Amino acid sequence: MASVMWGGHMPRLSSSTSSSFTASNLNSVAAHNSNIISMKADANDASTPNPVAESRQPSMLVFSGGTAFNGVVEELKKVTTRVAHVLPVSDDGGSTAEIVRVLGGPAVGDIRSRCLRLSDESTSEALAVRRLLGHRLSLDPLQAKAEWYEIIEGEHVLWNGVSRPYRETIRAFLVYFQNQILRRASENFCFGNGSIGNFFFAGARIFFQSLDAAVFLFSRVSHIPTDSLVLPVICSNDRLTLGCELWNGTVIRGQNEISHPTSGAVEPINKVVSSIPALPARIKRIFYMSSEGTNLLHEVFPAVNDTVLEQLNQVDCIVYAMGSLYTSVCPSLVLNGVGEAISITSCLKVLLLNGSHDRETTNMTASDFVTAICDALNRKHGDSLKCLNNPPNTYVNVMLVPEGGQVPVDIQHLEAQGICRVIFVDSISEEKIGTIFEPKSLIQVLANLMYSSTAQPDDTGNCNDQMSTTSALSENLTTKE
Repeated sequence: MASVMWGGHMPRLSSSTSSSFTASNLNSVAAHNSNIISMKADANDASTPNPVAESRQPSMLVFSGGTAFNGVVEELKKVTTRVAHVLPVSDDGGSTAEIVRVLGGPAVGDIRSRCLRLSDESTSEALAVRRLLGHRLSLDPLQAKAEWYEIIEGEHVLWNGVSRPYRETIRAFLVYFQNQILRRASENFCFGNGSIGNFFFAGARIFFQSLDAAVFLFSRVSHIPTDSLVLPVICSNDRLTLGCELWNGTVIRGQNEISHPTSGAVEPINKVVSSIPALPARIKRIFYMSSEGTNLLHEVFPAVNDTVLEQLNQVDCIVYAMGSLYTSVCPSLVLNGVGEAISITSCLKVLLLNGSHDRETTNMTASDFVTAICDALNRKHGDSLKCLNNPPNTYVNVMLVPEGGQVPVDIQHLEAQGICRVIFVDSISEEKIGTIFEPKSLIQVLANLMYSSTAQPDDTGNCNDQMSTTSALSENLTTKE
């Protein structure tokens, strides 16, 4: 298997924009187009069936965030579309940070990013919608504002190929977003590096006062397969801040400050590990903070999305994805109820090990990753009255490792944790990130695990027997063409 200026004056909305797309008639626009969107979705479902018959497709739940897992989504769709993508709502970097600063509410950047990766590409219109919602404005604030006004006026080339029903629906929510910005004129919103998809998402969430409704609308507009779910781990309209406590007692506030601190200027997040200063100590725990109801940022305990718990009780495989361990995966694990749900499920529970260290995981070994997952699900360092005491293999029973990765795989420590299946998978190297899974190889291994009877959890707990089986399976799955 192959290893894998605007100058002079402020731009103004045209009279057609202000009269046709006001908050008072947005309901009718959305209602008018909802049937069209639904009918197109049904037609596509019938005309472009998944290569694997739905009755044979395994079901999977993936805890992820950011962009790391996005790179394998296209390959995963070839195996199954029955995937629940669970994503955090605490991202406060990039254009998401500006939306949250001015309009409040949860962060939607990670959700928007995954929705786009899952969106339809089978027609020219689907590709046009994807280009529009995936577009980023210029880094220069003046150029970005000029381009933004072209888009909401309906005059930008990005609208080419988008039919009138889709155009009216998308544009209505973009203009609603703009109206919300204008109502807060004193905040001086910066459009630099802004994501059109994030603006559409924010407009829909504020209009419906529901994050779930915004995800549903975005999913239909971008035409995500109906059995693929994009689930915010928390359904809230409140602004939530991610915090972390280090082992030296230091507390850091904000996801971006934890993982990719910036100078505060409008700029893309720098993910080149070597350019990011190391944390002064390892991360002890991740928790949520909010200033709602008070002017002071304080720890809060939001409820997990009920649909996440429902999915955990019925899927064939749970995956802890590669990427930022503490700021992408753990924020979904520390919520009350998640550890309880996973611990009583007897399905495959797969940890995808990172191929490189980052600011959050410097000097960590494979068993340290397992400990971090286990501690988060057990809520070990939080409220002592609400913590669990489940062993690591209650939460992880298979580990996939990219060949040639930087993270040491300490087999003996993994065995002591009860992790008896460690499978090495083909990898590729990316200049800015380092070693990552080769997408086709990774999905092939996951597919074999889900379909193969040898990959079912073994009740004997005999690591020697399971390791020999895993070794043979690993040889089989990582053989290069």
